[in-house]
Amino acid sequence: MSDLTPLADLGEFGLIRRLQHAITLTQPSTILGIGDDAAILAPPAGQEVVVTTDLLVEGVHFDLSFSPLKHLGFKSIAVNVSDVAAMFATPTQVVVGLSLPPRFTVEAVEELYAGMRAACEAYGVDLVGGDTTSSRTGLVISVTALGQVAAGQAVRRSGGKPTDILCVSGDLGGAYLGLQVLEREKQAFLADPDTQPELENYDYVVQRQLKPEARLDIVHELRELGVHPTTMIDISDGLASEVLHLCAASGTGARVFSEYLPMANPTLEAAAEFNLDPITAALNGGEDYELLFTIPVADHAKIKNHPDITVIGHLTEQNDAVNLITKSGQAVPLRAQGFNHF
Repeated sequence: MSDLTPLADLGEFGLIRRLQHAITLTQPSTILGIGDDAAILAPPAGQEVVVTTDLLVEGVHFDLSFSPLKHLGFKSIAVNVSDVAAMFATPTQVVVGLSLPPRFTVEAVEELYAGMRAACEAYGVDLVGGDTTSSRTGLVISVTALGQVAAGQAVRRSGGKPTDILCVSGDLGGAYLGLQVLEREKQAFLADPDTQPELENYDYVVQRQLKPEARLDIVHELRELGVHPTTMIDISDGLASEVLHLCAASGTGARVFSEYLPMANPTLEAAAEFNLDPITAALNGGEDYELLFTIPVADHAKIKNHPDITVIGHLTEQNDAVNLITKSGQAVPLRAQGFNHF
C-alpha cells in the first residue's frame, strides 16, 4: 500500500493550507501574504518596484527524469531572482503558480515547495501567493518575482557607451556541459534500466545545470565598491545572445575576447570528453545565470582584483559591429545560437 497522498485527497485549498504553514515572511514591505484574495505590499518611499515572470515547462525547460523536484523548486525561484538582480534591484517577494499533472502526489508538491522555500530563504524573499490547477500534460511552474531599487537607480540594457568595459561574473559553459552529461546518462538508462548513472566525476557541471545560483551577491558587492553598471543582463540564453541584446539596446558594437572567457576546469574537462569546443559552450550554452554588465573605464580599478568578475571585452561604436576576437586576433561576427524559446 502506497504512503503517498493523491492530490485529490486534499483538493486545491487543502493543498494550499498544507503548503502555507511552512512559509515564513521576513520582508518589511510584505503586509499580507498567502491566505487572502491577494497579497498586500507596501514598498518604502523612494523605492521603485521591478517585476519579472518566468515559465518553466516540463519537456521544454526541464526533464523530470533527471531533475530532482527540490532542485527544480530552487531553480524556479533562482532564475527569477536572477532577472531582478540584473536590474540592480533587491528581490523582495515571489508569487508561484503551479499546473500539476495527475501523476503528482501531495508529497511531490511538498518536495518542490521545499526547494522554493530554500531559495526564498537564501535570497531573503517572501513567497506571498500564487495559484494551483491541474494539467493534462506536464508540470508547469510560473513564478513572478518583485524587487525594489532606489528611484532612478535601476540598471537597464540601454545605458552602454562605446569604451565601456564588458564584464561577466563567475564562469561560463558549465550548465550546458552538465546538461550533456545528464542527457547521456538518461540515454544509457533508457537502453539498459539496470544501468546506474555515473555522475560522481561531474558534480560541478551537473550542479550548474540542476541548481544554478542567482548572483545577487555580485549586485551587493558592486554597490559596496561604489560601482554602478551602465548596462546589465543575466546570462540565460547564452553569452553571445546577451551581448547582442545589450548592444542592440545601447546602440553600440562590442569586442569580446575569446581568450578571456572564464571557464572552470570541470567544464573544460567535460567539453574535451564530449569533443565540444568550450568557447562554443560558453557563448551559446545558456543557463549559466551569471551577470553580464558594463562599467565605465574609470571604474576598472575598483573591480580589477575581484576574484569573481572577469573583464571579457568592451563596447565600441555601433558601426564596428559585435565581434568575437580570437587568440590570433581575427574578428568573427558574434552570432546568437543559444536557446530559442520558439
